[in-house]
Amino acid sequence: MSKSKYNDQQATYQDLYDKLKSMRFSGMAEELRLQQADPNQDAYDFIDRLSKLVNAEWDLRYNKKFMRMLRQSHIIITEASFDESLYDPERQLDRTLVETICRCDWIETGKNLLLTGMTGTGKSYFASALGIAVLKKLRTVRYCKASKLLTELTALRQSEEYRKLTQTMETLSKIELLIIDDFGLMDLDIEKCRYLFEILDSREGRLSTIVVSQIPVKDWYDLFHDHTYADACLDRLVYNAYRIEFKGESLRKKTP
Repeated sequence: MSKSKYNDQQATYQDLYDKLKSMRFSGMAEELRLQQADPNQDAYDFIDRLSKLVNAEWDLRYNKKFMRMLRQSHIIITEASFDESLYDPERQLDRTLVETICRCDWIETGKNLLLTGMTGTGKSYFASALGIAVLKKLRTVRYCKASKLLTELTALRQSEEYRKLTQTMETLSKIELLIIDDFGLMDLDIEKCRYLFEILDSREGRLSTIVVSQIPVKDWYDLFHDHTYADACLDRLVYNAYRIEFKGESLRKKTP
């Protein structure tokens, strides 16, 4: 290649790079820079090089969106993932059921998932891993502690911040996967019963909810002060839901 042609090619690369950056196609711009620096670039055909450019932009935008949605989800255990520890014999989990849950296809049909077991057996970690798996599908997820959520909703009503209360309830009715952790560690007075019912009722049959609790499902009825709300809430939560009970010793005891 003549020096003149080489200089023209470099000028073209720079012009394309500047335009891509100006249009905020940063992934494509970076890939173009890498291709420009690759002495073997001519060995690749047009489709290969174009594919790398498009995929670089796609990956950059996907990762940015995923990280933004992860922050908005309020998931605490952001490093949670599925691993072989799920099948520790002490946990006595049904491998087939767990693998079904991990595929997250049930989110499409609005089914619920109830995770129970003693403190430290990995319930919250597993729920977080599921939340992250759903986020990777670019579906919305919200993680919250039951007591904090219901207390905040009650406080908004008592302070007459009705607009914020309405906005919060509308948001909860649209989140594609709602994770409610530590269910049962609060006093379910009539106000909290009502808000829990409204949340579940707005999501029934459309959107999935994961409930995490140290208390067995059979004892949930007694958590409610008002038995009418108990029937209504549990009917919406328990019917047609997957259930997993985590057994074994606390994993925290095994942490050095």
